[in-house]
Amino acid sequence: MELEHRHGVQEISQRLAQDKKPNYIRDWVYGGIDGTVTTFAIVTGVIGAQLSVKIIIILGVANLLADGLSMAAGNYSATKTEIDDRERIREVERRHIENFPEGEREEIRQILAAKGLTGENLEDAVTAISSDESSWINFMLNEEYGLAASLRSPVSSAIATFLAFVLCGSVPLLPFVFFESDVFVISLTMSGMVFFLIGAVKSRWALAPWWRSGIETFIIGMVAAGCAYLVGYLLSDIV
Repeated sequence: MELEHRHGVQEISQRLAQDKKPNYIRDWVYGGIDGTVTTFAIVTGVIGAQLSVKIIIILGVANLLADGLSMAAGNYSATKTEIDDRERIREVERRHIENFPEGEREEIRQILAAKGLTGENLEDAVTAISSDESSWINFMLNEEYGLAASLRSPVSSAIATFLAFVLCGSVPLLPFVFFESDVFVISLTMSGMVFFLIGAVKSRWALAPWWRSGIETFIIGMVAAGCAYLVGYLLSDIV
């Protein structure tokens, strides 16, 4: 049976010594799905309302730029907030350790006791963790507050979201630029393929098989597009 990594002493030492790199797959999936859904929703809405192809292209491009930048800015602010909050809590813990060290050691003691440590082993562990302030604070951030050891870069998160939004979101528009007949069917097919591909790719970081994840994302995207088409169709008389 082939495992994800080896468990020799040397391999474990090298792996643990590596910096924990943040994963930006969340931002790519988030931007890719939203970009495809919103742009294809515009396509289906305009088609449902029986408006011209020019309107599809204009609204689609406007959506790619405006909504893509909006999502990137929102993701930047949200990720930056996580980092700011982590630093705020780090400072809180630093002050508590400085002013109430015994109380903070008791917190370590109770946390480790809940994990099964007792007696001398428990006290040795408390002493070891509290012997270095940086390790002490990191331990409390993780165990008391449940904060991740590493956080994503706000700039990288924003860029990943924007690129995924534009790249995937442009797919539903391409048939209206390069084809003259059956453009809606082609756009529908290509958009469905993007939904499925995004789901299949994100299964790399999940337990679900690629085909199940792909079908799930495909259904979510098609339902959103179907709702937009229905709204456009029902409002076609008003427009």
